[in-house]
Amino acid sequence: MYHDPALARGAKADPRPRSAVSGGVGLAGLAGMTAWVLAAHWFGMAGPYAALVNVVACALPMVVWSLVVDKVHRNPSTGIDWSLKRPWRETLDISVTKLTGLWLTWGAIAAIYALGRVWWDTRYANYPFAMQCFTVAAPALFVLSVPYVLWLDRKLIEPRDGAWALGAWAMGAEGWDAEAIFNHLRSWAVKAFFLAFMVAIVPPGFAEFVSIDPRAVLDDPVKLAMYCVTFMFVIDVAFATAGYILTFRPLDAHIRTANPYAAGWTAALICYPPFLLMGNGGPLDYHQGSADWSYWLGGAPWVLPVMGTVLVGLTAIYASATIAFGLRFSNLTHRGILTHGPYAWSRHPAYLSKNIFWWLSTMPFLATTGWHDAVRNAAVMACVSGVYYWRARTEERHLGGDPAYREYSAWMARNGVVPRLFARLR
Repeated sequence: MYHDPALARGAKADPRPRSAVSGGVGLAGLAGMTAWVLAAHWFGMAGPYAALVNVVACALPMVVWSLVVDKVHRNPSTGIDWSLKRPWRETLDISVTKLTGLWLTWGAIAAIYALGRVWWDTRYANYPFAMQCFTVAAPALFVLSVPYVLWLDRKLIEPRDGAWALGAWAMGAEGWDAEAIFNHLRSWAVKAFFLAFMVAIVPPGFAEFVSIDPRAVLDDPVKLAMYCVTFMFVIDVAFATAGYILTFRPLDAHIRTANPYAAGWTAALICYPPFLLMGNGGPLDYHQGSADWSYWLGGAPWVLPVMGTVLVGLTAIYASATIAFGLRFSNLTHRGILTHGPYAWSRHPAYLSKNIFWWLSTMPFLATTGWHDAVRNAAVMACVSGVYYWRARTEERHLGGDPAYREYSAWMARNGVVPRLFARLR
């Protein structure tokens, strides 16, 4: 291999900023869930609870790796000083106030779940299954929150967080901060909305993949490609679900801030039910009279495996972008800045790969019902891509307050493959 000394010197002179997550965390999670998927396929376990075990199989190795190998619990960003030995009586009032705020938040979420029809409707996703899981988990969560908060407050450098501020406000105490309360509520709104959706969609994708016999797809490039694509989405959903659950300070996976901008929330929520605009019959539905890539390329069989490989590669980039988060994936939040994996060449590899995948797999510029639907579909698909560009910009605005992100963004502008390509095109 040719070695360019000048290139090597440039890389050393302008090193990539350190990532908040190590590459090993995601690989540990991938290994754990792959082992469970193989076992589930072998023993024919495709039910919803086997799908939840898949999330556990993904999350547990990441927790172990994070604590044992990366020792994330010692990161200054946790806000924890393990050398503190406060007696529990010293922080008891703080803990009681914090638990009050936490339980008020959970009570409000439970009321929204109970009163909102969408959470009991299967038209959008299997939300009733998610509600069933939350109902079972709620008593244990309520009981375990007491020793957890009592223990953690003794070690936190500043235990008066957003939950404490909400509790202080409710109890009429002094010293609470309004912005801390708003950030606390935004953070739990993110977790409540997206975790319900993730738990609802975990079982169908897992069951579909585990139920397929790999030998039945090996001789068909289209089926083989879609089999691999399905696996990538199983990976994505498992990591995302684990990320929404494991927002704990000792794992350094807590939510620093939730996006405070209405534009950011709007751009994100219209991509998910019940606010989804891209669904069937929605204003951004680009499937009118469309057919998939296998239909349009069916007359050239030699092209099918090429396109299938491209689509699998794009989905692999999308999945690897989620894997890179390790324990920390979630929308609309700041939980540390990633600079490794696909984030070493693009600020938004998931959005970029997802949109290219949609353009190539759906081919909206072609329609079986005539040129007018083809033009319309292509225009609508362009609007969908515009929505994801909008999401990216709102995320950059949110993260731009962190010096670590500004350093990463500046490094990407100088060295990132995708930003430099777009700069040249402009």
